Amino acid sequence: MEHKEGTMQYRASAQIGEKLSILGLGCMRFSRNMAETERMILAAVEGGVNYFDTAYIYAGSEETLGNIVSKNRLRSRINIATKLPLVSCKGPESFDRFFNKQLERLRTDYIDFYLMHMITDAAQCRMLLDWGIERWIDEKKREGRIRYAGFSFHGSGVEFQKVLEMSRWEFCQIQYNYSNENYQAGKEGLKAAAAKGLPVIIMEPLLGGRLATGLPAEARKLLAELDPALSPAAWGLRWLWNQPEVTSVLSGMNTVAQMRENIRAAENFAPLSAAEAEAFVAVREILSRAYKINCTGCNYCMPCPQGINIPECFAAYNASFAQGFVTGLQLLLTSSAAMGAKPCGPRTCIRCGKCERHCPQSIAIPSQLQRLSKRLEPLPVRAAVRIARYFLRR
Repeated sequence: MEHKEGTMQYRASAQIGEKLSILGLGCMRFSRNMAETERMILAAVEGGVNYFDTAYIYAGSEETLGNIVSKNRLRSRINIATKLPLVSCKGPESFDRFFNKQLERLRTDYIDFYLMHMITDAAQCRMLLDWGIERWIDEKKREGRIRYAGFSFHGSGVEFQKVLEMSRWEFCQIQYNYSNENYQAGKEGLKAAAAKGLPVIIMEPLLGGRLATGLPAEARKLLAELDPALSPAAWGLRWLWNQPEVTSVLSGMNTVAQMRENIRAAENFAPLSAAEAEAFVAVREILSRAYKINCTGCNYCMPCPQGINIPECFAAYNASFAQGFVTGLQLLLTSSAAMGAKPCGPRTCIRCGKCERHCPQSIAIPSQLQRLSKRLEPLPVRAAVRIARYFLRR
């Protein structure tokens, strides 16, 4: 069907007939301003966005979404996706406990798209199957409590291919963006899932916002020369939508302005020209020189027992290469409370490993914090901070 300009675009799949908006709302990073969040969700629905992704472990997200959807009577107009927190499951007895709590939080009696959250390998999937997850899902479907069942993935490409074959999945969610086509499930995983007829939902399309606001100047200039009317965020979304295997792209918007900008990008999407596709190759090369730690800011590593704000420290480190040492240092001083009562910079890491065990990106966090400290906390910087603290706290 020909797309009418100024309207949301939708895609369906062979596995399910449901038409999903090519732009979805990732609800992990809601604004603390509840009025703004409500206006943003209303703008999303009015703009045709019909896929809303949350999770049990996204603090306050399910409750916020549920309250706004219920208050504005939006339930019949949207698909709600949420996730079973596998890291907290002790056995099959955990399934109903978490699921019922999610229904309560979301103020609904059914979930449209229910995911097994953060599957990392075939062994974890096998454990779920041994616990009887397929029987449990079938029961919930008969009761009308779950419409479609799938999984979100945070492991290697090899493990993704194995997990894909292990159950009767109806959709999947993967991390994918133009900065690294081969990371985790990658392009091969995308194509494999689509070949099985599964809708593929994309998370971290802008690398935690880094591809929207943190692009190196050289990369921003290159994209602006193609079309100055398009923001870096819109370019990132366009690259994904250019691939027909992509069903819906989750953007973690938290303002009405961001929502409207991305809706316009979705409405006006057209396939990339050869010159535009080539530009992304050049941008990717620029990024590979600029970003040293592939952190998306998901916060799964938090809280740190030492109080280190790990994602913000990594953002500062990357910024020190992409936007200059001084910018990175400023970000680190802010994120580590350098002038506060109890500074918690990367040097305070005790290498307990708690963060590393929970990192979906498999980052060697303690080692990277040490590397970060060598760059942004050299002796002259530490001495200057001590002097500043002395005078500021007199």
